[in-house]
Amino acid sequence: MKENQNISIQYSSYSHISDLDDEDINLLKNAVEISNDAYAPYSEFHVGASVLLKSGEIVSGSNQENAAYPSGLCAERVAMFATSANHRDKEMQTIAIYAASETTAKKQISPCGSCRQVLVEYEVKQNKNIKVLLMNSSKEVWEFNSCRDLLPLAFDFTALKKQ
Repeated sequence: MKENQNISIQYSSYSHISDLDDEDINLLKNAVEISNDAYAPYSEFHVGASVLLKSGEIVSGSNQENAAYPSGLCAERVAMFATSANHRDKEMQTIAIYAASETTAKKQISPCGSCRQVLVEYEVKQNKNIKVLLMNSSKEVWEFNSCRDLLPLAFDFTALKKQ
């Protein structure tokens, strides 16, 4: 018997960064700043990601491309892996992601599938949601309360192990 199902997510949208609270504005500004350090000679797509820890510390990363594709790494994973490697016991509260490209100035950009899976993995690891802020070069912001909103059918090996 066929039964139709539905998956839905919720997010908030803001027409401009100035509509957010100071903490989120600061984190997004940090992501914008770090996007300038992106090494993107092939795509010319500069991305910055900043992770806010519960302690108030910010860990950032930018995308790093390589001629031996796919040896590069997206900004989101650079930031998350740096956070885990250098602050392994500290809770991640928010990740702010900024993408700048002349061709996508008016579009909202979201993390690739690999980055979405990594984001969810760290959320599962700490057993607490990580807020996601996405901002384009027009300074429009989308806010998600959980990384799972970006990948509702994420692979969760820990859940499989418990069965």
